[in-house]
Amino acid sequence: MLPDALIPDLQTHLKTVGDIHHQDLQAGYGEVYLPYALARKYPNAPKEWIWQYLFPAYARSVDPETKKTRRYHMDPSVLQKAVRQASLLAKIDKHVSPHTFRHSFATQLLQNGYDIRTIQELLGHKACPELVEGT
Repeated sequence: MLPDALIPDLQTHLKTVGDIHHQDLQAGYGEVYLPYALARKYPNAPKEWIWQYLFPAYARSVDPETKKTRRYHMDPSVLQKAVRQASLLAKIDKHVSPHTFRHSFATQLLQNGYDIRTIQELLGHKACPELVEGT
């Protein structure tokens, strides 16, 4: 579902995030939080690239429980503020939030002939019988 036009930017972003992770490892950090059972089963996993956040926080912080310094995911408010700023620059006189994109995505899929159950799955929802025709 990812447009081909976004792939180069995503690859560049992944390279940047990989560089940040490598720098964190070199500085003695680079761990992410994993649920206890998973961290216990795979003790090296918290430092492995595959477990790192796609959108990491700008700075590391100290976990209040474990006292370990880690880099968490970017706070959702960062994206919310960026979307708000973009909507102001675009002179959109309506409320716009990241959630707006979910509605736009679903609308486009409906217009392109996707069925509601597929759209619900793509958006992470369970099928809602009252929205599906014939049920």
